[in-house]
Parts: sequence; structure tokens; C-alpha cells
Amino acid sequence: MAREFEFMGGFLMASDGLDWRDGALGARVRVALWLRDEVGVGNTFSKAALRAAITGAEQVDRRMRDLRPAGWVIKTNLDKPSLQPDQLFLEAIGAPVWEKEHRAAGLRQISAKTRRFVLERDLHRCRRCGIGAAEAYPGEPGSAARLTLGHVNPHAAGSSAGAEDLLTECARCNELVKNLTGVQMDAGQVWVRIKALPLAQKRELLTWMDADARPLQPVDRAWGMYRQLPAVLRDEVKNDLRGLTES
Repeated sequence: MAREFEFMGGFLMASDGLDWRDGALGARVRVALWLRDEVGVGNTFSKAALRAAITGAEQVDRRMRDLRPAGWVIKTNLDKPSLQPDQLFLEAIGAPVWEKEHRAAGLRQISAKTRRFVLERDLHRCRRCGIGAAEAYPGEPGSAARLTLGHVNPHAAGSSAGAEDLLTECARCNELVKNLTGVQMDAGQVWVRIKALPLAQKRELLTWMDADARPLQPVDRAWGMYRQLPAVLRDEVKNDLRGLTES
């Protein structure tokens, strides 16, 4: 559907009076308006351009992904091989989330209590790759993993926002899972890794599989919780511990 625009306040604004530059609007709404008014269906855009446009908002990439359950079709190079790694393609616009009655379209709210429970249950580690909060990815010194919550079942299946349907993921795994139609590794690839383990580690792994959990010592749990803290608080706890052990 063609959009009508008019000049207002020095900007070319849509006739509905909404402007993606308006910082008073929520980040998801601003992203949706930017895609509608600046990109348009059938065109490509980059994550860098999105971040440069939607300033003053946190987790802009995530807010864009939050549009997908509302019917927005945004493809990556995993879906459309002709795209570059940083490019995305706006194939279809879904629910008009800038309208009040559609603001919550596709969203499943997770309470703070549930979020804390899931992070603690999963020992503050990504359930898919095992990395902990703020840890560097292998081979990438200086990187820092950020933990988020992902859904076990796809939104289309009507899954809830309860703890049983949530798992802790790092932002990188969360992004991959949202764009892949299948699992990241097949059983053959996993089995090759397992067969290469020493016998003692094979037996230990089997106990984890039977329990569907990796039992960790209290020190492991403390480490995971420590890595969740902001850097300034980690330094404070580290200094307190140093003083305690050296006294």
C-alpha cells in the first residue's frame, strides 16, 4: 500500500503523524516505522544503518527480531543467500505495531521473577553453547557474551512465557536459532565430538544426559552469578574476595 507523506518540523513525516525519529516512541515501534518509511517492502538494509538510525535505544537488533512474531518477514543471508552477512531483506510488513491496539502483537511478556528463576536454573550459562555471561567466545579475545532468554518452542506453536518454555541463551545463539529452521548441528557432528572423548569423560557425559543437566559445584554457580554482574560490581566483589583470602 502506498504511503502518503508531508513535511512537518523539517522532516518528511508519514501522514499518520508518526516519525521513527521520535524518541518518545518505544524502540520496537521506531524500528517498525523506520523499516516502513525508510526501507520499504522488497528492499535491503544493514544492521549498521538500523543502529545508526535508532539511537538512544538499547538492543535495537532484538527489537527488530521482535517484529517477526507479529508477522513481519525480515530475512537474513541464512534465508536469502544473495544477501551479505550484515544485510537484511524486508519481505513483508506485518501487524502495524505503531497503532495502540497492535502494540503488543507478537510479544510474550516475561516477568522479572521468571527471568531470575530461568537464569539461576540454567546456572547463568547459554544452554546451547555453554558460554557464561561476559565470557569471551573461543578464538575471539575481547568479545563478551550477553545472556538473554529464548523460547524452546516457536511462537507459532502457541508456547507460553513460562519457565518451562524458556531457556538461557547467549545473544549470538539466540539470533542463530531465530533464523534457522533446524538445529545448528546434526547428530553425526555431535557424535564425532562425543566419540573423541576419553572413556571417563564419555561416562561423565552420559550421567549429564540421564539427568538432563550438568551438575556443578557451588564454586561453579558462584562463578556464573559473578559473571552476570556489571564490570564495576565484578571488580568490587573481586577485591572483597582478595581481601578475604589474604587476611
